[in-house]
Amino acid sequence: MSKTALISVSDKTGIVDFAKGLIDLGWEIISSGGTAKTLKQHGLHCRQVSDVTGFPEILDGRVKTLNPKVHGAILAVRQNANHQAELKKHSINPIDMVVVNLYPFEQVVSKIPQSQDKNISDEVIENIDIGGAALLRAAAKNFRDVLVICDIDDYKIVLEKLKSGQVDSNFRLSLCAKAFGHTAYYDAIISNYLTCEKFPKQSAIAIKKVLQLRYGENPHQQAALYLSNADLGNSSVVEAKQIHGKELSYNNYLDIEAAWMLVNEFSHNACAIIKHNNPCGCAIDASQEDAFLLARQCDPTSAFGGVIAFNKEVTKETAVHIKDMFIECIIAPKFSLQALDILKEKKNLRLLEQPKIYKKVEQMQYKTLTNGMLVQEGDNQLFASLIKATVNDVNKEVKRSLEFAWKVVKHVKSNAIVLARGFQTVGIGAGQMSRIDAFHIAVKKMREIKDLASKEPLILASDAFFPFGDVVEAAAEIGVAAIIWPSGSIRDGDSIDAANAHNIAMFATNMRHFKH
Repeated sequence: MSKTALISVSDKTGIVDFAKGLIDLGWEIISSGGTAKTLKQHGLHCRQVSDVTGFPEILDGRVKTLNPKVHGAILAVRQNANHQAELKKHSINPIDMVVVNLYPFEQVVSKIPQSQDKNISDEVIENIDIGGAALLRAAAKNFRDVLVICDIDDYKIVLEKLKSGQVDSNFRLSLCAKAFGHTAYYDAIISNYLTCEKFPKQSAIAIKKVLQLRYGENPHQQAALYLSNADLGNSSVVEAKQIHGKELSYNNYLDIEAAWMLVNEFSHNACAIIKHNNPCGCAIDASQEDAFLLARQCDPTSAFGGVIAFNKEVTKETAVHIKDMFIECIIAPKFSLQALDILKEKKNLRLLEQPKIYKKVEQMQYKTLTNGMLVQEGDNQLFASLIKATVNDVNKEVKRSLEFAWKVVKHVKSNAIVLARGFQTVGIGAGQMSRIDAFHIAVKKMREIKDLASKEPLILASDAFFPFGDVVEAAAEIGVAAIIWPSGSIRDGDSIDAANAHNIAMFATNMRHFKH
């Protein structure tokens, strides 16, 4: 008795060759709607689902395969005598393979601009697949007797295994797991798109594997890169196109993300250099070349082996300065042809293009714990207000410098201190257990700078409040002219008094930026 395959696919890629391969192996084909039409146009014989069920497609095709003569044929256990008797009683012939891919819901909603108000159009609703998902789940449940195929990339291997008689239980189980993973991903996309709650009682995260990585943070850890569908219209380093260099690593992606998010804070030519997920230099300037030179000057030792991000097309002039450095990766919206000619001389240097600028839309962030997960809104705000807390004031240029330093410190791991002159970081202290230690590291880095040309007032930014007045007292010793910090400590008065005593202007943002 010949085997029977039910084929109903939204994406017709490769389906004609696959169906022909099945027919050549003696399989019979049942199909529906557009799939049947496609197969017949290519001269392949198939039976319509309506001929099997004795019932026409109804409700504009919403109901096609939801019928006992289809699902009974799929779900019947071949070794169960009662199941076989019921099939015979109802004149149901078994279905031995189900080939389904689902309506393109993800592609449809990815083209809709993200907004606070969900655009639940008729097109969105009609691309929620019901019958296809039911077919996949039914076939996957009965995987011991039914082959279930949801991935176009599996067509070839299925035919090869059928020809060689190597369709074993492990292969069936792998297809089953893939089908349940596929429907879970599909349902997660729909749920996430329709959900209006920030923190629903139950939730699923839809992620799709993009790349198998060489290893994780360390060589003994396996790792892979996944793409979330949370906001496919936004800029993502996951979607950046690598145009040169060796393959990227887990740590590369962490640093590229940190660099890209920082330079997207600015509209002027910006350069950020990242090392171990922290900025070791950042600057903005009318000239991209100068922005890079200023960023590198902040900490050239740490820049060795770092990751660089630009928010504008990389120029030849900039590339000339980079070519003699050891840099892991560069990400930018684009590279000029001359810059590419120069940078591609370094065969291992990874170059990535991401023409989309990051938009500060509401987006959730996830961090895993052992058997758990933390979920929060993204840190897309800058400050709640900017209030002068001291007697001294500053001019508009210094205020712009304060805002620059504040944008940088937001991207430095806590406890974080940033020292800046104009629009150049001159010292960064990151990830310390005490704020005064972060300050001392920033000062140490500043004192290592050679030939600092800037004569702009020295600015200090702190990502969170000062628990004591010690940082302000130490800042006075190195000539800090103005400080930007969140305020919020019960000892704010100590810091403000110290600032007034040393003629330092202090501005409170009333918003902290812890980064862990």
